Amino acid sequence: MAAKAPRPNIILIMCDDMGWSDIGCYGGEVQTPSLDQLAKEGMRFTQFYNNAKCTTTRASILTGLYPRRGKGGLLRTNMVTLGEAMKLAGYQTSLSGKWHLGSGETTHPFKRGFDEYYGLLDGCCNFFNPKQRDPKYKGARIRKFGENDRELFEFPKDYYTTDSFTDHAIKSLNKFSGKDEPFFLHVCYTAPHYPLHAKPEDIAKYRGKFKMGWDKMRVQRHKRMKEMGLIDPKWKLSGRDSRAYDWASANHDHEDLRMAVYAAMIDCMDQNIGRLMSALKKSGEADNTLVLFLSDNGGCAEEPGGRSPKIVPGPKEFYAAVGPSWGWAQNAPFRRYKSWAHEGGIATPCIAWWPGQVPEGKITREVGHIVDFMPTFLELAGDQYPKKHKGEKILPVEGKSLVAVLKGEKRAGHEQIAWEWSGNRALREGKWKLVWDKLEKRWALFDLEADRTETNDLASANPKRTTRMAKDWFVWAEKCGFKLSKLAGKPDLN
Repeated sequence: MAAKAPRPNIILIMCDDMGWSDIGCYGGEVQTPSLDQLAKEGMRFTQFYNNAKCTTTRASILTGLYPRRGKGGLLRTNMVTLGEAMKLAGYQTSLSGKWHLGSGETTHPFKRGFDEYYGLLDGCCNFFNPKQRDPKYKGARIRKFGENDRELFEFPKDYYTTDSFTDHAIKSLNKFSGKDEPFFLHVCYTAPHYPLHAKPEDIAKYRGKFKMGWDKMRVQRHKRMKEMGLIDPKWKLSGRDSRAYDWASANHDHEDLRMAVYAAMIDCMDQNIGRLMSALKKSGEADNTLVLFLSDNGGCAEEPGGRSPKIVPGPKEFYAAVGPSWGWAQNAPFRRYKSWAHEGGIATPCIAWWPGQVPEGKITREVGHIVDFMPTFLELAGDQYPKKHKGEKILPVEGKSLVAVLKGEKRAGHEQIAWEWSGNRALREGKWKLVWDKLEKRWALFDLEADRTETNDLASANPKRTTRMAKDWFVWAEKCGFKLSKLAGKPDLN
């Protein structure tokens, strides 16, 4: 009888507020040799989705569920986390980096299934000193940062979060390697989320490289993505965003610096992913490890503090952001950005690497969603999703396994996928996508096979489909705990 195949280790890496086309292997300007190598030796998804926002994305990744609204918050005791599920399956577990789902008895990562935890319990912080107070225009908060169940208050002079999160991930990897039990590492970088903080040597690589401006950058990326085979050549580059600035009247030096620091943050993260991969190979565990990389939402158009050149991107004394023009351009060729349900907000680059299992150099058009990680990892672990945990009945998982896709095959995917954040909504069904933009306040319908960049609204030409899909979105919203009476755009349900 053949020996049972060993269960794989799993490393799930997620970055923060990074656009669809920012990294090299997705058409971007940033030097990302580590991620490019993973893509060359593995698989790139072209239709993988997150939830448009950090908190809701993290909740869905951890639970395999769409985010629930109303009383109880995003992480409840009738949900099981990936940390808990993988521990039940006999895995060693670690989370390094950003959590952003609470720090209480039932919401702290160390109390929700992770053997090791180090990082930020909040949404964002100073990269050089996580305990430095935010500026008044960002609420003047001091962020929560911890290791296991201890809060941390002191950091060395040469501290930088991206490096330290990687240090912890490598420490966990080395501790877990060579044991009978496989391991699950979740590495959650805060890069390139604002504040724009990077090392001078990394910034220097990109200074002056973004003086083409956001409009031209989008055109250049669009061309590269077509050449790479990532997008259909018939898809038009989406039009100018309603919140984007005019490049001609911009302060070019300042705008170039904003994007250069942002690029440097991604560059540093890529260097650290290279360090993590080197440690994995040195451990002897690489051939039996699935590595996945993605972003929690699209590029960010928020601009706390405004676009004044007096807010200097780079040093720890300042708190800058890229703003709506770069945030939009980072998601080329798509519309919108973080917090919106257009493709620019919800589409993520996604790379899968697993020697001898994931086909080398493949681009897959299969549609995937972050709720799919839970059933995928449990199938690889040879275990079942629990119906009960700690005496409580657990909500049924809503994701579907991606194992067939990771092997280069097709799968029966979701009949529908839905989104909502801050008044923006969407429902995807096959090639059709219904979108509600909170600024436009109407339903729009797009054929994503012909027009993934959402330039041709077909709602008026397809009124029955539009109404029926809107009804379906409201059914989903009610299941997820929304108060429907407060939502505009509800069709006649009779």
